[in-house]
Amino acid sequence: MGKYLVTGGAGYVGSVVAQHLLEADHEVTVLDNLSTGFREGVPAGATFVEGDIRDAGKWLDPSYDAVLHFAAFSQVGESVVKPEKYWDNNVGGTMELLAAMRTAGVRTLVFSSTAATYGEPVNTPITETDPTAPTSPYGASKLAVDHMITGEAVAHGLAAVSLRYFNVAGAYGDCGERHDPESHLIPLVLQVAQGRREAISVFGEDYPTADGTCIRDYIHVADLAEAHLLAVQAARPGEHLICNLGNGAGFSVREVIETVRRVTGHPVPEVTAPRRAGDPAVLVASADAARDRLGWRPARPDLADIVADAWAFAQRVAAE
Repeated sequence: MGKYLVTGGAGYVGSVVAQHLLEADHEVTVLDNLSTGFREGVPAGATFVEGDIRDAGKWLDPSYDAVLHFAAFSQVGESVVKPEKYWDNNVGGTMELLAAMRTAGVRTLVFSSTAATYGEPVNTPITETDPTAPTSPYGASKLAVDHMITGEAVAHGLAAVSLRYFNVAGAYGDCGERHDPESHLIPLVLQVAQGRREAISVFGEDYPTADGTCIRDYIHVADLAEAHLLAVQAARPGEHLICNLGNGAGFSVREVIETVRRVTGHPVPEVTAPRRAGDPAVLVASADAARDRLGWRPARPDLADIVADAWAFAQRVAAE
């Protein structure tokens, strides 16, 4: 049994990871300022502390085995118009978290990074050795934190793992997506199926793919959570391990829409819109390193299963 601090544990991914830690009989403290998270998202059994990431030093002490860090702003579009918000929280806040960990003697960190650090892909699927050239302040802020963690590991012996992933979807128990505003494709399409949105916009249908729409890598949030628990065990003092997480195969926008129609049994009107600037045709991650170093393999790779879990959660939230 371990003791863990989960920053951002009232958010989508953080809450599912906290739930998995509890199910593995660990002691969990969730630190979240609820700026984007939800109090009801904190799993029962976790100790909840409402506070900013910069407050971590008030609670961290040597009894903690590790920190799992999810407390970041993550909207690409917003980061372009409010870059200072992302540098201040994502970079400045993490710098203070690392200092608090150093002071408390907590020497293991698992960081929720992102494939946005790669920018426009040079290769498909993307590997950890591919160039990093983020195209947004969000991606740049996460890459800056990765560099910061590498320095911390070398200089101060931190045992760290960064996990870079693309599109997380699905739900786990009472934990699912509650973003406001919502920007992720699967919950947006589900809103159309629920009648909460008139139609789904398809941004571009002339990409060099089988059906002309963009292809993206989708991971079930429960698979993602399990990777974080494996990462805690794989962390080694003085090493910063970076692993991509993905299914290794992607699904097109139209495949997602058709899957939602099939799973929900509801019509999903769609409208074609112009391409969005900076949208690559294909974004798929290689998970070879995660398989080799963490022993991780996605157990729920089927898109219909991912959509079905997300649909069940969306219906439950609508009924509240």
